[in-house]
Amino acid sequence: MNRYLSALAALLLATPAFAATPVNVNTADASTLAESLDGVGLAKARAIVAWRDAHGRFESADQLTEVKGIGAALIDRNREAILLDDGKPAKKKAKTASRARAADAEE
Repeated sequence: MNRYLSALAALLLATPAFAATPVNVNTADASTLAESLDGVGLAKARAIVAWRDAHGRFESADQLTEVKGIGAALIDRNREAILLDDGKPAKKKAKTASRARAADAEE
């Protein structure tokens, strides 16, 4: 019996973690967003759609932090799956040279 439990435990531990499925946040409906993004349930997905309806399309993945309940960690976890209108994954915006100089000046 213990051998079977050990085998079952090994199988469960070997199962991969949930991986997000690529989805266009500017066109998907709430149920598709909830099914596709890790850590996004129906309530957060509806909030994404409501924000999009009120403010227009998302220009970057980081703009999703303007949606109540969506934080930077959730975006980072799903970044490769968050698609924008060009169909490419939403990469993190690089600091521009002027922003980098301004940040250095503040230190």
